Amino acid sequence: MKVLLFNGSPHKEGCTYTALTEIAKTLKEEGIDSEIYQIGIGSITPCRGCFACQKLGRCVINDDKVNEFVDYIQDFDGFIFGSPVHYGSACGGITAFLDRAFFVNFTSGKKGFEHKPAAAVAVARRSGTTATLDQLNKYMTITQMPIISGRYWNMVHGYTPDDVKQDLEGMQNLRILARNMAWHLKCHEAGKKAGIELPKQEEIVFTNFIR
Repeated sequence: MKVLLFNGSPHKEGCTYTALTEIAKTLKEEGIDSEIYQIGIGSITPCRGCFACQKLGRCVINDDKVNEFVDYIQDFDGFIFGSPVHYGSACGGITAFLDRAFFVNFTSGKKGFEHKPAAAVAVARRSGTTATLDQLNKYMTITQMPIISGRYWNMVHGYTPDDVKQDLEGMQNLRILARNMAWHLKCHEAGKKAGIELPKQEEIVFTNFIR
């Protein structure tokens, strides 16, 4: 079993990375592999709303890593999405990236996210963490992903990586989150071996609120 830890920060080894490495260390102790996926500092084009992906099975934009990412995630069993707080919400890079990645995953029918456990982690110097978590959780709830929690909201505070390490309660909560993720993955694996199938899927109904 393997969890993808998505680093939505432009800083490769900054505060968000520090939070995710604490999770990775605890997952390893629980016998779960993990990998940190770095979003990078390159330009990420936002979704054009062109719906070309419905016909192509992939995003029409090919100048960044979104299509590569959607293919890459298929064999992962769980996800944790980490983002720094920029102006009281998730940073622009992760928003542009996940808007397209989640939509392409849906329109292509690849099902790389559906029914796989996930969590969001927000990192801030001071505030905006709960708004960021609310924003990131919406990607998961629209994709039938069980959301894994800790014993508090999944946030840590700090201006530097060393500051983050001093947020003892926040770091402890990340370890609890990691153990809960490991427990859920093990339960899912046991259920699969026992023959428990995924929930029955209905044909999706779209309703526009205009009469």
